[in-house]
Amino acid sequence: MPSAEPILPGTDTDLFADKTAVAQAAADALLDAANAAIGHHGCFKVCLAGGTTPIAAYQRLIDADAHWEHWWIYHGDERCVPPGDADRNSLAADEAWLNQVPVPRRQVFAIPAELGAEAGASAYAPIVQTALPFDLVLLGMGEDGHTASLFPGREIPEDRLAMPVHQAPKPPPDRVSLTLRALTDSAQVLILVTGAGKAEAVRRWRQGDDLPIARVARAARSRVLMDRAAAAGSA
Repeated sequence: MPSAEPILPGTDTDLFADKTAVAQAAADALLDAANAAIGHHGCFKVCLAGGTTPIAAYQRLIDADAHWEHWWIYHGDERCVPPGDADRNSLAADEAWLNQVPVPRRQVFAIPAELGAEAGASAYAPIVQTALPFDLVLLGMGEDGHTASLFPGREIPEDRLAMPVHQAPKPPPDRVSLTLRALTDSAQVLILVTGAGKAEAVRRWRQGDDLPIARVARAARSRVLMDRAAAAGSA
């Protein structure tokens, strides 16, 4: 069972024993949000994250009793590699989950990052524009406090929904990312933080450092699902 503790300012923070429990809680939260959104306005518009814990959550959705025909799927960021490359976030989500459930493919919107960072961002921005506001944005956090492909110390344009990213501090260097403006235009933002490697970033977030993940959390209705290994940084 989670314990609700005000670990991170400006968020509802649920603390779990380990990353397996976080993944299950995330899957449950996705289903709850989907049911609420579909009941309210007939569709569920969700923006996905990459990473091992989100993928573990997606795998737990395969056997769910869900109204898949009403799900609309978007992505928060993508690497500028070919569509079949193992580094693609969209490919990982497809293989772990979407290829195994009857979500209509016309309702799954991969970022065309294979076009290059600038062209991919320009092509995806109008798709995001028609989707907003999202019903749920799912995010992870890197060990440096980045989220999606928004890295510390980088300028994030306020007038764009999708942006090109170059010289990322982790490979591949070229990416496309949704901006703060897009990621925070959502009924809720669900942030997954797991592993001892995230503890230092959690500590910095708690003490008020201007991390990208903290900026998203401050600007949106945010809930954090975190395991105890990551929470060590909040002590």
